[in-house]
Amino acid sequence: MVALDIQEQILDKLNTLIVVLNNDGSVDYVSKSARQLLGYEPDDLLGNNWWVATRFSKPEGIEVKRKLQSIFKNRNSGVQTFEHLLKTSQGGQKWINWNVSVLNEEQLVGIGYDITEKKLNEKRLIESNKRLSEQNKDITDSIRYAKRIQESILQSKESVKSILEESFLLYKPKDIVSGDFYWFYENENYKYVAAVDCTGHGVPGAMMSMVANSIFKEVFLNRKEMETDKILYALDEELEKAINKNQTESFNDGMDVALIRIDKSRNELQFSGALRPLFISDSSGVSEIRGSRYPLGFYPEVKKNFEKAIINYDKGTCIYLGSDGFADQFGGLRGKKMNRVNFKELLKTAFEMPIEEQEAFLEYSFNNWKQQEEQTDDVLMIGIKL
Repeated sequence: MVALDIQEQILDKLNTLIVVLNNDGSVDYVSKSARQLLGYEPDDLLGNNWWVATRFSKPEGIEVKRKLQSIFKNRNSGVQTFEHLLKTSQGGQKWINWNVSVLNEEQLVGIGYDITEKKLNEKRLIESNKRLSEQNKDITDSIRYAKRIQESILQSKESVKSILEESFLLYKPKDIVSGDFYWFYENENYKYVAAVDCTGHGVPGAMMSMVANSIFKEVFLNRKEMETDKILYALDEELEKAINKNQTESFNDGMDVALIRIDKSRNELQFSGALRPLFISDSSGVSEIRGSRYPLGFYPEVKKNFEKAIINYDKGTCIYLGSDGFADQFGGLRGKKMNRVNFKELLKTAFEMPIEEQEAFLEYSFNNWKQQEEQTDDVLMIGIKL
C-alpha cells in the first residue's frame, strides 16, 4: 500500500495519467492523478463513463475507441503514441499525449502526459505567426504602392532616350523601392544627367529620393543654375532647407551625386561630383575623374568645396556615372567586393559594344559576379555614348 501511495504521489507530481482498458473498450482502472489533472474521482471514470465524461462530443469517443481497438489487434506493433483533447469536470480542456501498449491478452494500458501548456504555446505561436504574416503582407503591399509612387516621379526609359538616344539606364533596387535616383534635363544649350545615391536603401532611401526629386526641380526649373559646381552648391542648400525645415537639430541625411553637363554646340563635357566619380572610356582605355570629397547634406557646419572639370571629348567616347552599388557588390569566387579595378575592366570590355549591348553585358556581369549572394545595395548605372 505504501508503494502504491508513493506511485500515486509521483503520478500527481508528474501530471501523468494511467488508464487500463479492457478489450471491449471499458475502463478497468484510472490512476488517482485524474483527480488532480481532470477534477474527476477515478471511480467515476470506470466502465464506459470515461468515454462520456471526458469527451466534448460522442464522435470523439468513438474515434478514439476505434484507434485503441486497432492497437489491440496489432498487439505486436509496440508502443503507439497519439495526442487527444480531454474535458475536465469544470468543462475545461486538457491536452494529453498518450503512450499506449498491450498489457496482456485482455487489456491495454495508456500512460498520458499533460501537454496542455505546450499546445497552448503552439496555438499562441501559430496565431502570432499569422498576425505577423498579415502585418508583413500589409507592409509589403504599402511598399509596393510606394514603388508605384516612386516610379511615377522617375523619368521613363523612353523619356531618357528622347534626351539622349545613345544611352542606357541600369536600375536595380536592392529592395522593392530604391534610394538611388536619376535626373535627366535638357534646355536650349545643354543636356544634364545626374546619378544620385541617397542615404540608405529601401523605404528610408526611397523617401530621400522623393526629396531629391523635389530639390532637383527647384534648382533646375526655378533657380536655373547652369554650371555643374554651382548646381551642387544649390542642391546642398535646398537639401538642408528641406530636411531641417521643422527640426531643431541638424540633419544626418544626404546624398552622393555625379552630375554632367553636355554642351549641344561643341564636344565639351562639364562634370562635378559629390563623392561620386565619372568614368570615361575611349580608344585609349578607361579613366576616372573623382568627385569632391563632400556629399550633399551632412556636415552643414562645414564649408564645402565642389569643383568642376571640363572635358573635351571625341565622338564615340562613352561615359558612365552611377551609385556605388555595382562596384560594392559582394560575390565572385571569394565572396568579396567587385571593387573599382574589376569595374573598370568591365567598362573597358563594354566600350567596343553598341550601347544597347553594353547594358545587357553589364547587367549579366553584375548577376554573374553576385551569384547566390544577396544584393548589397541599390544599383544605378547610366551609360552614354557621346
